[in-house]
Amino acid sequence: MSKKTVEIPLGSQHISLLEPVRFKFECENEKIIRVDSDVGFVHRGIERACTTKFKFDTISTVVARICGLCAITHSLSYTVAIEKLLEGEISMKAKYLRILLLELDRIHSHMLCLSHTCENAGFEAMFMRIMGDRELIMEMQELVTGNRVQFDFITIGGVNRDISSVKVQELRKTLTVLTQKIEGYIEEFENNWSLSLKFKGIGALSLENAYKFNAIGPLARASGLKIDVRNEIDYLPYDKVGFKMQSRSGGDIHARNTLRLDEIRNSIEICNNILDGLPEGEIITKIKGKPLGETIVRFEAPRGELMYYVKGNGSAMLDRVRIKTPTFACIPAFSDIFVGQDYADAPAILASFDPCLSCTAK
Repeated sequence: MSKKTVEIPLGSQHISLLEPVRFKFECENEKIIRVDSDVGFVHRGIERACTTKFKFDTISTVVARICGLCAITHSLSYTVAIEKLLEGEISMKAKYLRILLLELDRIHSHMLCLSHTCENAGFEAMFMRIMGDRELIMEMQELVTGNRVQFDFITIGGVNRDISSVKVQELRKTLTVLTQKIEGYIEEFENNWSLSLKFKGIGALSLENAYKFNAIGPLARASGLKIDVRNEIDYLPYDKVGFKMQSRSGGDIHARNTLRLDEIRNSIEICNNILDGLPEGEIITKIKGKPLGETIVRFEAPRGELMYYVKGNGSAMLDRVRIKTPTFACIPAFSDIFVGQDYADAPAILASFDPCLSCTAK
């Protein structure tokens, strides 16, 4: 049989990728032999707006609009950068509440990824089941912050809303229900051939290539690269709330699916630990001044390291805000993984990446 080479586009509008990114696959019969990627379809000018349109004390609400899934992580990364420049210290209670929202964000983002994985495998019922259960997280986020998507919970010096004992009890009950549902997902993903087991060995990123392409987040940890910003930073007391870094060794679609389930388990444990040991104190500490100097802040977003560079000149307007997002950093690894795979597996591989182009097209 003669070999036939053909170029096939995936994105920026495609049934499995409704995002502003384009992959161009060069295929030899059914095998992908070369990949070209382009993330330059959309530029919203948010970084520029943060230095020309908005004062520094309002920008946390602006960057929260970069992405509905990572809103808390974006606003927190910026706010911590300003707090570092102003040399302000916040209360331990505010830090615990910040972690609570970060981990709820991680759970609902991972659930969205897993639901799309089910959809790509043809499990429409499982897709709808997970999306329905994801409402539990949205309800908890609304209970704490007052909003379902754009929370505007983080502020310079702490958080905007306290949490009552009644709300704590409601959160505990919902987390118990969610835990039972997650155990059901784990059973399906660990034992169902059509949903997950058939993807063992498909779309694999080796540990060597994870290092080579500087992979981050679940993509890296599913390949055995033990890297998680939560294990490195001192802005938040993750060491006191039960954080445990998760990792797998397969590096394939199945490993990425099960790693996210492991992380959801640990995030639920962290949330319960926070509710059990929430410190007393104020939720806001007054921090005065205007940012002068420059700083870099890193946080572990659901998809990996999110980095903010902020430079102030001592006035209300900043000189520079630069945002490096996880998906942008992982594009080289994404492109490498596709090479050598069957084109028919491309949608499943892509879903396991969990790309967030809303963050990337900032």
